[in-house]
Amino acid sequence: MSQFRTLMHDEFGEMRAGSLARDHVFAELGGRSAEQAIEAGIDPKQVWQVICEAYDVPEDRRLGRDD
Repeated sequence: MSQFRTLMHDEFGEMRAGSLARDHVFAELGGRSAEQAIEAGIDPKQVWQVICEAYDVPEDRRLGRDD
């Protein structure tokens, strides 16, 4: 779960990541937000992949930053 939060913050920034996780509903997650999906037991890795697809996150950033 901490990896999911790190990926979200790195890609979208702290404010937008929180809003996106709470407020955006994804059909691919059963009509749930990312937070609801994770609370329902969906693997955070799967949730992250859905978000990446929906927001066109480039492949080279899907595993996190290369600091």
